Amino acid sequence: MRPAVQDRILDIIAREALRDPSELTPEMTLEELGLDSLGLVEVIFAIEESFGISVPFNANAPDASGFDLSSIGAVARAVERLVMGQPTAQVA
Repeated sequence: MRPAVQDRILDIIAREALRDPSELTPEMTLEELGLDSLGLVEVIFAIEESFGISVPFNANAPDASGFDLSSIGAVARAVERLVMGQPTAQVA
């Protein structure tokens, strides 16, 4: 993964969680950071705006969307795939 993508994701999530980016790790979950559903929507909107991409409308259902929100690192990997024009994941 390109560090620039991960750093931008960390900055976005930190801003929404009212944390310093240095406090976050790729393994942390959004729930650990106290992000509720509104916070998650704000994160998704900020990611779309920052990267010029469209996150699947059902991103909160990773089995249906292929967009993994299970951790900061998973979000960064999914965003990187979208930025590169690849599907977020193979949906069964």
